[in-house]
Amino acid sequence: MDRSSLLQLIQEQLDPEHTGFIGADTFTGLVHSHELPLDPAKLDMLVALAQSNERGQVCYQELVDLISSKRSSSFKRAIANGQRALPRDGLLDEPGLGVYKRFVRYVAYEILPREVDRHWYFYRHRSCPPPVFMASVTLAQIIVFLCYGARLNKWVLQTYHPEYMKSPLVYHPGHRARAWRFLTYMFMHVGLEQLGFNALLQLMIGVPLEMVHGLLRISLLYLAGVLAGSLTVSITDMRAPVVGGSGGVYALCSAHLANVVMNWAGMRCPYKLLRMVLALVCMSSEVGRAVWLRFSPPLPASGPQPSFMAHLAGAVVGVSMGLTILRSYEERLRDQCGWWVVLLAYGTFLLFAIFWNIFAYDLLGAHIPPPP
Repeated sequence: MDRSSLLQLIQEQLDPEHTGFIGADTFTGLVHSHELPLDPAKLDMLVALAQSNERGQVCYQELVDLISSKRSSSFKRAIANGQRALPRDGLLDEPGLGVYKRFVRYVAYEILPREVDRHWYFYRHRSCPPPVFMASVTLAQIIVFLCYGARLNKWVLQTYHPEYMKSPLVYHPGHRARAWRFLTYMFMHVGLEQLGFNALLQLMIGVPLEMVHGLLRISLLYLAGVLAGSLTVSITDMRAPVVGGSGGVYALCSAHLANVVMNWAGMRCPYKLLRMVLALVCMSSEVGRAVWLRFSPPLPASGPQPSFMAHLAGAVVGVSMGLTILRSYEERLRDQCGWWVVLLAYGTFLLFAIFWNIFAYDLLGAHIPPPP
C-alpha cells in the first residue's frame, strides 16, 4: 500500500463526511489493526497525535502532513508542552544496526536534546545528500595549505615568509577594496597547528551539525562567522591582516556548546561535562596563542601579525545566530521570530562595518602597513 492509498483509506473509513477531523479512538484502533507501511517512530507519533487532542479528534490535514514527513505546528506544540508520551525505548536500545546507522544514532545523541527528535531524525535520515559543505571546506583548506607550503618551503609560521601576504586570498587592510578577501582568508593558515586544530573541529563538530541541520543552515552559520571575523578585525584592529578559518570554526563550536548548555538535562552524549571542559580549554588556548603571535611574535616580521579578533567575533556569532539556527533542526527559520531579530542585528553590523571600511580609515588617519 503506497502513501496516497493509505491516506485515501484513512479518509474513507474515518472521515467519510469530509469534516476534516477523525475520532482519536477510531484512528488508534485502525493503527493497531492494520499493518501500515510506516516506520516505528512515525507510528508512535501518529498514535501520540491521536491521544494528545483534548476533544478526542485528529485534524486530517495534520495526519497528512505527518505521513508526508511534515510536522504540524500543533503537533510541535504538543511535544513542547509534554502532552504526548515519548517512545518507550530509546535509540540506544536498537539492536542489529549497521555501522552507518550506528553513526547516525551517535549523531542524534550528540546533537539533539529530546528523545522524540532523536527518533524522528534517526528514522527520517537519508544518506543522500551527504554533509558535503564542511568536508569540502576542510579539503579545500588542506589543499591550499599544501600548495603554499610546497611553494614557500615552510610549514609553520608561514606568515613570516615575505611572499605569504602577497596571496590574493589573505585579508590585508591595504586591500580592503578587494571584497572577496573578507571571506577567502579562511583558506589560508599560519601553520600546521592552526590548520590541524580547525580541520579537526570542523569535522568533529561541523559534520554532525550539518547531518542534522542541513547544508544551508550550517554553511550560513559558518560563513557568517568568517565574514564577521574579518569585519570585526577591520574595526577593532585596523592594522592587522587575517588568516585562517577560526571565525567559522568558533561560530560552530560556540553554537554547539551553547546549545548543549541550554539543553543540559536532555543531552545524552557521554562525558558531556568533561568534553565541554576540554573543548573550552582547547579553544581558549588557541585564542591565547593567537594573542601571543599578534603582540609578541617569536620572529621579527615586516608588519603586524594576524589578529585574534576573528576568533572572538566567530564565538559571538555562534552564541547569537547559532542558538537560533540550532534551536529546532526542522522548523523553518523564517517561521521563528527570534531569527528575524538576529538577522536584523547581523545586517546592521554588516552595514556599519561596510561604512567603517569606506570612511573610517581616512577620517581617523589610520597608518596601515603598505600592502605587499
